[in-house]
Amino acid sequence: MKQILLPVLFSLAVLACRADQPYHFIKEIPIGTDGGWDALIVDSASHRLYVSHATKVVVIDLAKDTIVGEITNTPGVHDIAVAPKLNRAFVSNGRSNDVSIVDLKTLQTISRVDTGKNPDAILFEPGQKEVYAFNGRGASATVIDAKSGNVVATIPLGGKPEFAEADPKADRVFNNLEDKNEVAVIDTKTHSVTNNWPIAPGEEASGLAIDVNHHRLFLGCGNKLMVMMDGTSGKVLATVPIGDGVDGAAFDTKTQFAFASCGDGTTTIAHEDGDKLTVVQTLKTERGARTMTIDPATHKIYLASAKFEAPAEGQRRGKMVPGSFKILVYGMEK
Repeated sequence: MKQILLPVLFSLAVLACRADQPYHFIKEIPIGTDGGWDALIVDSASHRLYVSHATKVVVIDLAKDTIVGEITNTPGVHDIAVAPKLNRAFVSNGRSNDVSIVDLKTLQTISRVDTGKNPDAILFEPGQKEVYAFNGRGASATVIDAKSGNVVATIPLGGKPEFAEADPKADRVFNNLEDKNEVAVIDTKTHSVTNNWPIAPGEEASGLAIDVNHHRLFLGCGNKLMVMMDGTSGKVLATVPIGDGVDGAAFDTKTQFAFASCGDGTTTIAHEDGDKLTVVQTLKTERGARTMTIDPATHKIYLASAKFEAPAEGQRRGKMVPGSFKILVYGMEK
């Protein structure tokens, strides 16, 4: 009886949340150092949050919301991928044009692998146990064997890659080509691009999230749209409005919520229901909080942010206040 009732109760709880602004502010996790940031990622298995920041990766224990270590010497760090079963993390270093392979237990760099120019987004593809580093200025993807650290392929993309997601059961990796207004579909067995799907009416997509169970892609687009796309055919199924300056995206399998975090200080939360997409909340965050990640175990979302001085005349944003870098934490109402 419990096995039948629990999913029903969870669904009812989600519906209740949808009716009354599901997400709310919980706390800030102060980092207290200077420098910019890009992507962040949760490893639910170890209850850790990895945050790119300046020339390092800050590691946070999510059980205590405290900093427990750093991955250093990562110049121009953009993104982090983790492979817990292999005890490895992979960090894209945009300025040194390489990827750091890191021991998850010691947080020490084991080796570095050369890539194309300016590796940005990075992901671990569990089907083939390979790492994809997407090279922004190189317009390519460097594929690395996660165990050996050897480069096994370089895939030309024909455009500027942004964030990517994997569908291991379909042997596919999806990547936003921001300057082409397309999604590149990569066959993970042949290491080749098999399709380029147009994202119209979306433009300049950066953030990308995936619902692997229902084969849906969620694209955060620069023209203030979230696009939901069929991950099997490339058909655009639905769009909803979002804020300005989107960069990050996420999807929660249990709640069927898709997220788009925007630099204007909003995160749009939409609910997937078959081929329909409905906005359930425009969450007010902070200006500049454009990247995010989600912990699927707790449903909490994490956004990187900082305080900024008042902008000078003619400038869009003022200088970052020294030592103000932090992580914003939001969660669902009980």
